[in-house]
Amino acid sequence: MGKLLYSAAMSLDGFIAGPGGDMGWLAPYTGEAADDLAAEVGALLVGRRTFSGDDPYRGTEGEGKAFGGGWEGPQVVLTRGDPPAVPGVTFCSSLEESVATARAAAGEKTVNVLGASVGRACLEAGLLDEVVVVVMPVLLGGGLRLFERPGPPVRLELLAQRGTRLRYRVLA
Repeated sequence: MGKLLYSAAMSLDGFIAGPGGDMGWLAPYTGEAADDLAAEVGALLVGRRTFSGDDPYRGTEGEGKAFGGGWEGPQVVLTRGDPPAVPGVTFCSSLEESVATARAAAGEKTVNVLGASVGRACLEAGLLDEVVVVVMPVLLGGGLRLFERPGPPVRLELLAQRGTRLRYRVLA
């Protein structure tokens, strides 16, 4: 079974979305953020706000597509509300069900977790294997932090660094 990996592009001051969930700040950096990560992904596990939220590819031919059109495959959305009917997307109401569904869909490939809340939930449940963060050359000054998590520290082991792309293993 493949690993569960949370990935995010982050401003230098630690925000993954600007105020109100704005993702427009990411547009100039989208190629760098997605690069070769898409090649290892077998399925996406996405939070509902991320799935329905602001699209950094807005106004381009990649709008509405995962990795701006650089990836296609099964998507699982964790939601508490009534899900819309979206072809090719599975909606789940519990973390356990969504992780199991995404892992089954990904097979031996990686499940890429997208969205701050679902990423934090996976971390807190001890389900997250790795974290990839691409630090972007911008200061947002406010918005949604990479991890807003009270509690004890979570230890990480650096697996790889390429430029400002950092990949960590989550240690128990």
